[in-house]
Amino acid sequence: MIKFWSYEREYKKFKKYIIRDIDKTIKNGNIFFGKQLETFEKAFTKKYKAKYGIAVGSGTDALLISLKTLNLKQGDEIITAANTAIPTISAITNAGGRPRLVDIGEDYLINVKKIEREITSKTRAIIPVHLYGQMCAMDEINRIAKKNNLIIIEDCAQSQGAKYKKQYSGTIGNFGCFSFYPTKILGGYGDGGFILTNDFNSYKQIKRIRFYGIETIQKSNFTNKYYANENGLNSRLDEIQSSILNFKLKKVDSFISKRRILAKKYLDTLSSSTLSLPKENENCKHVYHLFTVSHPKAEKIKKKLLNLKIQTRTIYPYPIHKMKAYKNLIKNKKLLKNSENKAKRIFSLPLYPELKISEIRKICLSLIKVLKKI
Repeated sequence: MIKFWSYEREYKKFKKYIIRDIDKTIKNGNIFFGKQLETFEKAFTKKYKAKYGIAVGSGTDALLISLKTLNLKQGDEIITAANTAIPTISAITNAGGRPRLVDIGEDYLINVKKIEREITSKTRAIIPVHLYGQMCAMDEINRIAKKNNLIIIEDCAQSQGAKYKKQYSGTIGNFGCFSFYPTKILGGYGDGGFILTNDFNSYKQIKRIRFYGIETIQKSNFTNKYYANENGLNSRLDEIQSSILNFKLKKVDSFISKRRILAKKYLDTLSSSTLSLPKENENCKHVYHLFTVSHPKAEKIKKKLLNLKIQTRTIYPYPIHKMKAYKNLIKNKKLLKNSENKAKRIFSLPLYPELKISEIRKICLSLIKVLKKI
């Protein structure tokens, strides 16, 4: 079976180093807020050329905490794409906001031409979702945000290391939110997240919110004391995950290079097929978190590939407004037709750094045979 994703090969390759670092971390006697976390926060922030960086418990928490700094009032709206992951939407609603969904373009990213018509007097922010490893058209999103005095919170869960006009994902908006879920570009062996920002006051507030509202950065009478200055939550990246991420951060550029090599193999081999293949937009560096293709008979293709012991996955099979929990978010569903149509046709092929070129070749040859028969 060619798995859609697996950490087993990676772990086998790096096992002795990961176990070494975990053992050293545990022996240091500090499970939370220790040297490993401090080192990782500094390294990640420096690597992606931001001023401030804060590690948190998950990518969802990164979005939620960034939104909580806006102090949303009832009815405040946050604009985002209709084909995003559930966490983008749950973060908005749990922060007290209301998602306002926008349709997508042919590249599966938010259609920037349709954002402005969704802006109302209650709109507070835009969350562009850099899906599948490619960034949204940030120049236009920036223009819209400045014109309407809106905050930009970049959802970078699938785009770490991607670039738009030589700027890294997560450094163009007011906040950049990352996930270290195991499947991501930089994945831990558990949950984890990160927030980048260039605003010092936001940085201070985020540090408070992630630890029950307790002041941990600014020297005051309440520094490092069990005293809440605002309502916060518990969102910690522990020392063990920090040690793993510290090690893997040094390898992440090679991970991305391998993803791009594998994606090129797919593109070259499948270029004459009837599949709609991913395209790297102008001004973008795609990191291929996922290799997502499209075909009218996607479900039949997926079943036949599984019979050939090749796993695929659909990310995401339902646009947000088609889910029971969020069906009342939009009244005119015709505005989201492209999101609906593409969800019925997409599926992703296996792609992760430890996948072999020979396996890509096998996947492609099997896929070409299947396409000829359906």
